Amino acid sequence: MKTELNYINLSYQTYSQKEYHIPLSYELFGKALFTAPIILINHALTGNSKVSGEKGWWKHLIGEDQVIDTKKYTVLCFNIPGNGYDHFLIEDYEDFTPSDIANIFLQGLEALHIKKLYAVIGGSLGGGIAWEMLAKQPDLAEIFIPIACDYRTHDWLHAQCLVQKFLLNDKDEPLQKARIHAMLCYRTPQSLNDRFQNQYNQEKQRLESEDWLIYHGNALNERFSLKAYKLMNHLLMNINADKTTLENLQARMHMISVDTDLFFPASEIRMCFENLKEKNKNVSYHEIQSIHGHDAFLMEYKQLNNIIKNIL
Repeated sequence: MKTELNYINLSYQTYSQKEYHIPLSYELFGKALFTAPIILINHALTGNSKVSGEKGWWKHLIGEDQVIDTKKYTVLCFNIPGNGYDHFLIEDYEDFTPSDIANIFLQGLEALHIKKLYAVIGGSLGGGIAWEMLAKQPDLAEIFIPIACDYRTHDWLHAQCLVQKFLLNDKDEPLQKARIHAMLCYRTPQSLNDRFQNQYNQEKQRLESEDWLIYHGNALNERFSLKAYKLMNHLLMNINADKTTLENLQARMHMISVDTDLFFPASEIRMCFENLKEKNKNVSYHEIQSIHGHDAFLMEYKQLNNIIKNIL
């Protein structure tokens, strides 16, 4: 599957009253626009618009004959402006909130003349931005699938992002340190303990678990810029969709959580579901069982596929 980055040039004023020129980049997969139902995918913190194909970060979910079948749907994914995948970076990243990104994505849809989506699917930060989009435009989609995310950042997640912010402002290997801390929030104690079992790497003179964390820190440092990571962490820290509008969402909502998620706890997502279903009958709840925590939405494909194939 050969795809390419496309661009929409937008002028945007942030809620902080700053004017920006935004080269909003995106990729399309599957059927040509307006020949099939359109599914918008909102990517996660270190994700990007490459959702399908050989290097697609959700290739086990999106592609030909996959559960999100590109022979049946048009799949669209915007890059969060400033994520660096398209080489566009934002210096004053705190000018932007997830609500701004939602506005920019909605402007992108308008520029593409897309008035209605078949589905919006987002994981983690991408799901939070999707909540913000639906809160602004309740009739945007027929189906809404937020995965491992909530309509707002709760105190625990905000606190972890604050630690990330401190680490990212460190002068010595900021991105590596922040990533190592983040990995411990993406996974669970059981996930790490079961995998490494205190095995010691004699050659490197350290635990295999330590080696794994250092690998992830260095790997992200090689493919992600510090500016981009600061922006994405800031966005994750500030999801706050207007709660009063959520009961008006017209989409069929299917909220998916992970039972061991430390970032967006299943208990919080279940509480959101319980509150919404009192006023909106088009909402259901699904839970992935996993020892792996938040990252299960990028690992437990069999469960995720089974849930989504019964929705679309």
